[in-house]
Amino acid sequence: MNNAPRYCLSLLTSCKTLKILKQIHASLVKTGHHSDPFFAGKLILHSAVTVPGALHYARRFFLNFPNPDVFMYNTLIRGFSESGIPQNSIFTFIDMCGKSLVPPDSFSFAFVLKAAAHHGSLRTGIQLHCQALIHGFETHLFVGTTLISMYGECGSVYFAKQVFDQMREPNVVAWNAVITACFRCGDVKGARKMFDMMPFKNSTSSNVMLAGYAKAGEMELARKVFWEMKVKDDVSWSTMIVGLAHNGFFDEAFAYFRELRMIGLRPNEVSLTGVLSGCAQVGASEFGKILHAFIEKSGFNWITTVNNALVDMYARCGNVGMARLVFQSMLHRSVVSWTSMIEGLAMHGYAEEAIRVFHEMEGCGIRPDWITFVSLLYACSHAGLIEQGCNYFFRMKDVYDIEPMVEHYGCMVDLYGRAGYLQKAYDFVCQMPITPNAIIWRTLLGACGIHGNVELAEQVKARLFDLEPDDSSDNVLLSNIYAVAGKWKDVATVRRSMTDQKIKKTPGWSMIEVDRTMYRFVAGEKTNKTTAEAYEKLKEIIKRLRLEGGYVPEVASVLHDVDEEEKEDSVSKHSEKLAVAFGISRLCKGKAIRIVKNLRICRDCHTVMKLISKVYGLKLVVRDRSRFHSFDDGACSCKDYW
Repeated sequence: MNNAPRYCLSLLTSCKTLKILKQIHASLVKTGHHSDPFFAGKLILHSAVTVPGALHYARRFFLNFPNPDVFMYNTLIRGFSESGIPQNSIFTFIDMCGKSLVPPDSFSFAFVLKAAAHHGSLRTGIQLHCQALIHGFETHLFVGTTLISMYGECGSVYFAKQVFDQMREPNVVAWNAVITACFRCGDVKGARKMFDMMPFKNSTSSNVMLAGYAKAGEMELARKVFWEMKVKDDVSWSTMIVGLAHNGFFDEAFAYFRELRMIGLRPNEVSLTGVLSGCAQVGASEFGKILHAFIEKSGFNWITTVNNALVDMYARCGNVGMARLVFQSMLHRSVVSWTSMIEGLAMHGYAEEAIRVFHEMEGCGIRPDWITFVSLLYACSHAGLIEQGCNYFFRMKDVYDIEPMVEHYGCMVDLYGRAGYLQKAYDFVCQMPITPNAIIWRTLLGACGIHGNVELAEQVKARLFDLEPDDSSDNVLLSNIYAVAGKWKDVATVRRSMTDQKIKKTPGWSMIEVDRTMYRFVAGEKTNKTTAEAYEKLKEIIKRLRLEGGYVPEVASVLHDVDEEEKEDSVSKHSEKLAVAFGISRLCKGKAIRIVKNLRICRDCHTVMKLISKVYGLKLVVRDRSRFHSFDDGACSCKDYW
């Protein structure tokens, strides 16, 4: 081997961008080593697995290579299995099996089974299982363990246990895989049973139990396992902290975080990103700021994933300014970094800036992935940028070879629907090359509600009934559409149907953080000291809004068989109003009030927030199920387009 190819190999090891990868490839072509299977394999490995956004380049190179070997096939199968298009991994495997000169090995099955798991295709998984048996891998421990994981992710704990039971000598990895499969399929008791049966237990197995219980929301059981552990490593602590944060136990999560530091263990990347993610979910910005200070002080701010979590946390907590600062200060930005910033801007209604950041991303040579385009299309839909949204939708496939997924189709339906092109949205759904799911139809139903199209709403609701007949939100939305249109008999029919089918309305709740404590308000819940304070303050606020802001409650969708006073009382007690009232009562003057709500904000609450921001001179930020609303001086960032 002369110096040139050896130099190219050393460059490949440190290669981080597609541009440099192409230069290395060009050097190998000049020396004639690009056709050598060894160098070709290395090039495919780095482009398919290591270099972000270079998978398409690996695929093109692979297709032009005359006789790819098993390593090249496996590398491409692996690359696709870890991408947003795992089905291409399966197609590559099928192509491999069709060429008898290149039989699959254990790695081939491990990677393609991972793709089937990511694709969520049980049928494909079963077919691959049959192929593994045909090729003589029925006793292979590595393949067997991957099969267990695949069946778990595809929702079949029965098949996962069958594969496990047929293993002659399962090792600890196989035991952990079957326990994880039980948790993934919701079989919490089965997971505990398998854990108790394990002939050998270590901290790894206990950590699997901790993670499983936390994901299932069984934090009491997780606490029991944690304190029974003789040896608790940083993963154990991280899992507990993340689990507590994600399940809303923020005070306890912070206590565990402090104790972790007191006993001398250093928080790791996982615990930090996990807790930041938990803060993002419920809008705990003060807790997030404390973590940010710790990250800066402890030197974690060079880790890209931690910075990504900070960008996401600040954006989801309503502080897009801080999200920008963190993003701009990052030394290295991955595709996730750019996507998080685009998504944050989109959620806050800064569509033009989101588009600008996208073009800046392209200019830096970072290849967008399917999630990036979801964020970009979301930005266009929430700003009414129909032409731009359509262009990006087609560009995704034409320029970046990314097959549109159900999420992208959903954004397009939302784009047309919000803008009032309901028939165009309906036709788009009917012409989709993939079967529309309930989310697609629900998006269209929401658009019918915005624009008051009763006839189309009834057609869409019929489709939804076939898919998810027990969903309460669909029935409530249709009922509200009827109410606004004055069709009270239809309202009564929908409500009666819900009662007969025992379908309960999802209760609306809102959360606010005050002095690093999260307070949760639910409309109509039993009064306690906190809610009593909120109700008292709300009465005062509503009275002032009537006098100074000319507020008149919007009660069109409230049942017609109650008097006007009861209607007004009904809308006045919505959870976001209670949360804002509590914030005004408790927070110091000049501080922005940030609310997180689980449902879409109603028109009356939206009006109240605008009036409060003007009359009280306050800045309010409300994150509902759909987007952020930033209220300032009587106006909202959504421009009343939500």
